Amino acid sequence: MQRHYSSRQFSQKPIVTYGIIGITLVTFGLQVFFGGSENIESLIIMGAKFNELIIYNNEWWRLITPIFLHIGVPHLLFNMLVVYFLGQQIEFIFGHVRFALLYLFSGLMGNAFSFAFNTSLSAGASTAIFGLFVSTIVLSKLFPHVRELGMLARQYGMLIFLNIVFSFMSGGVDNMGHIGGLVGGYLISYAISVKHTDHNPLHNRFTNIGIYCIILGILIFIGYNQLLYINF
Repeated sequence: MQRHYSSRQFSQKPIVTYGIIGITLVTFGLQVFFGGSENIESLIIMGAKFNELIIYNNEWWRLITPIFLHIGVPHLLFNMLVVYFLGQQIEFIFGHVRFALLYLFSGLMGNAFSFAFNTSLSAGASTAIFGLFVSTIVLSKLFPHVRELGMLARQYGMLIFLNIVFSFMSGGVDNMGHIGGLVGGYLISYAISVKHTDHNPLHNRFTNIGIYCIILGILIFIGYNQLLYINF
């Protein structure tokens, strides 16, 4: 019983949230080691989204690695605080594996949007964080009778709105990455948490996975051909 209780305690801890923060802090230290977190060469070495290298060197992993990189200490601290507080809540609801999938695939879609519509170098966890934001809205729809989820959805829905408005008003923000994170998070949230009794085709697990893959493929096609056309 002692071992069973310890195992249960461990399973309830937000180990994925802690892992994400730990990996991000280590990569930030490496960024500093390679020349600084705001140094372009350091960002490229560590895996920032850089369209030319994705296309011409086939470095497609750059659509994932940017979610663990940050440009400057304020950028890092703000995003990791959000991951720490919101991540614990979402991981408790979804579980470790599903939460990890939500985080990674939201970030992937966000970086794919950025790849298609923004040729600038970019990095940051905000693509994945916007996926976490929108997951609260999905959960409130799937479980409308859970009052706490409704309150959570309203809070983060307002946060999404304010972030989108202010990001379009300020420069140097990858707005398309944020929008992509919302799209990816919305689809993946349904794919990993949809109730089996729900007969709405748009809430079907495989439908949402299919839509996600189609959008991802279109974005990669646009980004690949857009850069080739510009350089031509």
